[in-house]
Amino acid sequence: MPETTPVALTIAGSDSGAGAGAQADLLTFAANGVFGTSALTCLTAQNPAGVSGVRSVGADFVLAQCEQVRAHFRPTAAKTGMLLDADVVRAVAGFLRTAGIPVVVDPVMVATSGATLLRPDAIEALRGELIPLAAVVTPNLDEASILLGRRAVGGKEAAGEALGLARTFGVPFLVKGGHGEGDALVDALAWPDGRTLELASQRVHGVDTHGSGCTLSAALAAGLAKGLDLAQATQAAHAYLQAGIRNPLQVAGLRCIRHI
Repeated sequence: MPETTPVALTIAGSDSGAGAGAQADLLTFAANGVFGTSALTCLTAQNPAGVSGVRSVGADFVLAQCEQVRAHFRPTAAKTGMLLDADVVRAVAGFLRTAGIPVVVDPVMVATSGATLLRPDAIEALRGELIPLAAVVTPNLDEASILLGRRAVGGKEAAGEALGLARTFGVPFLVKGGHGEGDALVDALAWPDGRTLELASQRVHGVDTHGSGCTLSAALAAGLAKGLDLAQATQAAHAYLQAGIRNPLQVAGLRCIRHI
């Protein structure tokens, strides 16, 4: 019999432009040899020029989607993305407490454009209920700043910032360096026990990196779904994203991340 394909679940918002959100997650899962399932938390009306509207799906229906996926597909890893409000955060946390699978928490609070994507009442629910369940949390520098309570700058400070977060919350953190200054970028993974792993890259100019955070966290979840340990999954996800940026897709006048 053929080997069973691993299954991963994304719990995230829909991006009508498909460069980020659940659409990017599903493309990433497929590219990394994992069958993708989804529970949509919100709908967005957007394209690369901006977002014109957001509608919440509602916590009860998010949970219903998660339960249907679990009942049939039995995912072996999950990731969370844009959760929008506190009710959805709490519902997702409740589901994941009983799921017994590794979860990558992408704490989607601030977009690359600077737009706020998580309502203020949800941030405390994220801190207190969802982050403690994570196999790893993957903030960008703006989100790391919110969680640290001070400005995160990345670069040479990235490992220390990731370690500070890991020790504060008691779970591993991967701080993404793409929002940092200059062309030498560092993603830093840290465990609460003090271990760190740095992954360096060079900024690629002329590529629209909308959805890069979603792509990295989805690739990381795919690795965990396949049974890789956290360091292995992080290295594989970083390499996958860098390849997608260095070999972009030309579409609608933009050079975008190539997922497949």
